[in-house]
Amino acid sequence: MGTDLSFVTLVLNASPVVQAVMALLAFASLLSWSMIFDRSRVLKKAKVAAEGFEHRFWSGGDLGKLYREIEGDPKTARGMAAIFRAGFKEFARLREKKQIEPMAVVQGAQRSMRVALSREMEDLENHLPFLATVASTSPYVGLFGTVWGIMNAFHALGNVKQATIALVAPAIAEALIATAMGLFAAIPAVIAYNRYVADVERLNNRYDDFLEEFSSILQRRAHV
Repeated sequence: MGTDLSFVTLVLNASPVVQAVMALLAFASLLSWSMIFDRSRVLKKAKVAAEGFEHRFWSGGDLGKLYREIEGDPKTARGMAAIFRAGFKEFARLREKKQIEPMAVVQGAQRSMRVALSREMEDLENHLPFLATVASTSPYVGLFGTVWGIMNAFHALGNVKQATIALVAPAIAEALIATAMGLFAAIPAVIAYNRYVADVERLNNRYDDFLEEFSSILQRRAHV
């Protein structure tokens, strides 16, 4: 009579420890996939917003008007627009104080933009540490489940007079499923993490370049 080695049967017949490992890995995989889709949406939106704002900024229009448009619609004040908004607002506020030197006005605007940049980067990097954790630890968690299952299989061999492959095959198979689930959770997470870290780095460089270019514009305006 053949032994049922279907996936569902192996999972249901696994030891409680191995089942707990499988459940943990399945939960981590579901969470990581939800975060992968979330980061994909956020980063895509950030790229589109950056391109749109750069087009508006470098179109030669009045920067004061652009600032008022962003202030009137806070939903658009994300990414590069948030950096511009913070810098222009602080620049206008400090410039009203006649006793402040032009360079101090520009430096104040730069500090505000750096704070805004830091906040935007925190938002873009959200969930990435979790993906890194899943990518690095899932194989080891799965391996723990495999080792535990194989230990149980060899323990069962010690209680029988004649060992056969059919006797230990289910235990070893269910143990190996834990390793497979660990890899299933880790591989998408590590691929997504590496891709999104690169995307975030590109956006950070883009934001930083804009910050420096806008600082130069503000410096010229401060001395007018």
